[in-house]
Amino acid sequence: MFTTRPTLQGTFGMVSSTHWLASQSAMAELERGGNAFDAAVAAAFVLHVVEPHLNGPAGDAPIILAPAGGPVRVLCGQGPAPAGATIAHYRGLGLDLVPGTGPLAAVVPGAFDAWLVLLRDHGTRGLADVLDHAIGYAEGGHPVVERVGATVESVRELFTEEWTSSAEVYLPGGRSPAPGELFRNPDLAATWRRLLAEASAAGGGSREAVIDAARRVWREGFIGEALAAHAARPAMDSSGRRHAGVLTGDDLAGWSAAYEDPLLYEWRGWTIAKAGPWTQGPALPQQLALLDDGIDAASYGSPDYVHTLVEGSKLAMADREAWYGDAADVPLDDLLSPAYNDARRALIGERASFELRPGSPGGRTPRLAAYVRDGVPGVPAAPGSGEPTVARTGETRGDTCHVDVVDRWGNMVSATPSGGWLQSSPVVPGLGFPLGSRLQMTWLEEGLPSSLTPGRRPRTTLSPSLALRGGEPVLAFGTPGGDQQDQWQTHFFLAVTLRPEVRGGLDLQGAIDAPNWHQDSFPSSFYPRATVPGSVTVESRVGEDTVAELRRRGHLVTVGDPWSEGRLCAVARDPETGRLSAAANPRGMQGYAVGR
Repeated sequence: MFTTRPTLQGTFGMVSSTHWLASQSAMAELERGGNAFDAAVAAAFVLHVVEPHLNGPAGDAPIILAPAGGPVRVLCGQGPAPAGATIAHYRGLGLDLVPGTGPLAAVVPGAFDAWLVLLRDHGTRGLADVLDHAIGYAEGGHPVVERVGATVESVRELFTEEWTSSAEVYLPGGRSPAPGELFRNPDLAATWRRLLAEASAAGGGSREAVIDAARRVWREGFIGEALAAHAARPAMDSSGRRHAGVLTGDDLAGWSAAYEDPLLYEWRGWTIAKAGPWTQGPALPQQLALLDDGIDAASYGSPDYVHTLVEGSKLAMADREAWYGDAADVPLDDLLSPAYNDARRALIGERASFELRPGSPGGRTPRLAAYVRDGVPGVPAAPGSGEPTVARTGETRGDTCHVDVVDRWGNMVSATPSGGWLQSSPVVPGLGFPLGSRLQMTWLEEGLPSSLTPGRRPRTTLSPSLALRGGEPVLAFGTPGGDQQDQWQTHFFLAVTLRPEVRGGLDLQGAIDAPNWHQDSFPSSFYPRATVPGSVTVESRVGEDTVAELRRRGHLVTVGDPWSEGRLCAVARDPETGRLSAAANPRGMQGYAVGR
């Protein structure tokens, strides 16, 4: 089968990420004797520099880790709503939705602390070592990718008229960064240098103490003080008005990243590990639970296969909307039970459904937000949707980054850093990065699983994945793409498990390269929360016959470019031989896997 690249294989270490500089920086840490966790942290901080339109240190980072010989764990790098983020406060401002941008949309930043907790508890390298790569690219420059400049140009008016601190960083000399030119962020480099100096002085010399001192600087030192002061300044947001945020120094000081057990789901000899329903992660095992025995290698890629997956995805995402969230006790056991999914599977017919049909797990009555029940108008789905789109007020449809690493000792990690986009909020003066805007994923209505609730996490789209066989970690994977993440990952996982192996290992590159698609028949997690009932966006490589058959069945099909859907990354390890493998997405000309 033709693939754009080979599936890499070796025994030393493998990295796959959404940017080649992050992948190579992670590999450099492995070459210096670091493990998979050191490498992932190095990659993460480089991603903040080279993909600032997709993530930042004040964003979010759910992480799934599998230490060699230890249990799989989830490290939650998703910060909660601030104490002052009440529905009454936002309604009192005349808002029906949390703005998609600006200070009001800010949660407690989670990414930075999560990466440092991972480094402290599971890494071996010092903080200065893993930050060295990011500081070098921020200080000395990196060749900027096309979408950074395009994103900055799309918010030029906002930056020059309202978010002037952002203009100082991203419009040097009054122009957007040109593709390929060396772009620098000296403020960010200076922030990390000062952080290291203060943490080293306070840490007493030990690796762990320096890391914890850096975490205190972030929460309570010069960084925390700057973040809290910045959040209190009114700024233009996607409501078209200027608002101050509610994030305070107490919010920053009172939160830290924490470990929790993963959701584990058994499917055809595999165990899927996902984060819990404070993410959309359970939608992947729900889609698998809805499949019947007819989904096999013989049916793979057929029109009926695509139709079945699209319709199953609609049911899973409807349940996501009605049941997932950190503000409720989510009935996961019922949602993933055979009896529930047998009944739900019977709803999949020969024709495309245009209804949002959440189920009744355990006999419970589903409830949707009034904003959904009243029928929010949709917008046409764009091929490859998930990339940020930006309006005059900074309105975004967020996307993200991803990194997977496996090392020679068998440590494995999958992470999906996001948020803190350059277009999401004004750059904090002197720090070189903005706050995040994840709070837009909550509802301003009481009693919903994802209602805005102080101290509760917004239901995030971020959804890394890890899969085991016989209790041994075998595969780590994930993708950017907002609401599409667990659709594209389901398609990838099925391609890996249903299709032949290559060179004695999993065909990771073939599964990533396979034609992909997504549907938007559910409320978007991003402001302004649009729905497009019946929509399916496919890559043209799915073939004219499949497109014609989907349309015959009633789907509203948008045919995108041949390589427009998904940005998957993956690494794997064969527990019996120790052979490692990796692959990365060719779409967008950024993602790369490296290894040996």
